[in-house]
Amino acid sequence: MKNDISRRASLLHLSSLSLAEKMKSGSFRSLYRGRGIEFSGVREYLRGDDVRAIDWNVTARMGKPFVKIFEEERELDVFIVADASLSMCVGTSQQTKLEKAMECASLLTLASFYNSSPVGAVVFDGELEFFCSPKSGKKHSLMLLSHFELDRKKQKPGSVLDSALRGAEKLLKKRSLVFVISDFRAAEWQASFARLCQKNDVIAIKIVDSSDDNIPSVGSVLFADPETGYEAVLPTSSQKFIRGWREENEQRNENWFNYCARHGGISLFISTVQDPAAELIKFFSSRHRHSF
Repeated sequence: MKNDISRRASLLHLSSLSLAEKMKSGSFRSLYRGRGIEFSGVREYLRGDDVRAIDWNVTARMGKPFVKIFEEERELDVFIVADASLSMCVGTSQQTKLEKAMECASLLTLASFYNSSPVGAVVFDGELEFFCSPKSGKKHSLMLLSHFELDRKKQKPGSVLDSALRGAEKLLKKRSLVFVISDFRAAEWQASFARLCQKNDVIAIKIVDSSDDNIPSVGSVLFADPETGYEAVLPTSSQKFIRGWREENEQRNENWFNYCARHGGISLFISTVQDPAAELIKFFSSRHRHSF
């Protein structure tokens, strides 16, 4: 098992190195909300100091001018929320949503390791399967990769995305860069997501597949929800049904995108036919260009 994980890390090595470089461009915070520096204290005003840095509250209290001191943030924790629920086990390409999600999680873990950023994760399906706080080091990173290798036979029905987000909020003691990788098909995750965004920089990665939009015309077919067990016969040959299926998915994606933006989250779609490394590198390159 250990050799398999090391081999997987080697296969992802070059892609994660490129991703690490893009993530490191500037600073994590400047990519998203301009928080490349943070407040560290005050000192007396010296001739030549920028008057915009004057702390007027301290100045009034002390009777002489004081300025705020800022320092560049050296280390930003990374945290990954990875969805391994049964609804992720679909895909019309060579990979399922689940496999694509775990590849994203692995790439981000290795990129964080190469940037010397502490990284932690939660993996969930119908239960919280694994949870650990951000730490540094090769041994820790390989341990995380091992938890992204899943045995489908042991997956539990349901999705506890809400619990995973609430757990992350409680676990993270300082502002962190949080990646939420999911199909977001769970119920009642929105409030926890909004709270997580208040104290962290959150990137929501929605894993999608062509079957979300297009359903093959094969007559009346029994469909079953893998998480709830709900079953229904769907008329896949009906043009009205196919159009409604597509429109409903488009509306769901639009609502998701708008909700993320409204609460300060940054959204990214990655499909089962795309290369996660290429999409993440392109995403970070774009964010870096737009931040200056």
